[in-house]
Amino acid sequence: MARYEPIDMVNFYRGKICTHSDTYFAKKKKSLYTGRICFPRDLTKKPYSAAELATHTKFAQARAAVLALTEQQIADYKTAFEQQTKYAYLQGYIFAQEYAKLT
Repeated sequence: MARYEPIDMVNFYRGKICTHSDTYFAKKKKSLYTGRICFPRDLTKKPYSAAELATHTKFAQARAAVLALTEQQIADYKTAFEQQTKYAYLQGYIFAQEYAKLT
């Protein structure tokens, strides 16, 4: 389970506020944040389109390619990862490279 640091109370709210959805917690680099999913999608009323299913398939293929990498390929990615600043984590960088190969 992730460890979250308590934050100060919110002084004011701006914009539309909903209370009908669950709150999620996330951490990206050194930032902790929360969010809400407003109006989640009902797949019985609006199923996935062909383009969305193609994206799901491509994502699964990229994930399988990442899991199938050899130690040497991971070492090569690690070397390239250390020279870039866009991605914070090695796994995200590797996934992005494998996903780009599919397009």
